[in-house]
Amino acid sequence: MSQTTMSIRVDSNLKQRFDVLCDEFGISNTSALTLFIKAVVRERRIPFEIRAVSIEDSRKQALLAFDILRAEAAESGVQGLSLDEINAIINEVRNGKE
Repeated sequence: MSQTTMSIRVDSNLKQRFDVLCDEFGISNTSALTLFIKAVVRERRIPFEIRAVSIEDSRKQALLAFDILRAEAAESGVQGLSLDEINAIINEVRNGKE
């Protein structure tokens, strides 16, 4: 079977992360992309869901995440902390002084 070359442009950080994962999987990035292409041809579809999230859905998800964080803050007693107090706690954790 003859071979050909495909050239694609991708963000360098994304490629680096992809290369690391492929290495962890024990395959080259070329092998991984070949597996993807074979799956697309065999199944005649993209082998995972691609969908756009509406702005309203994004807003709902963000508000839900905010509500969860607010509840967790209230539960742990840190809801009323000032920005300086929050930064002080972060610095303590970073320096191992929990």
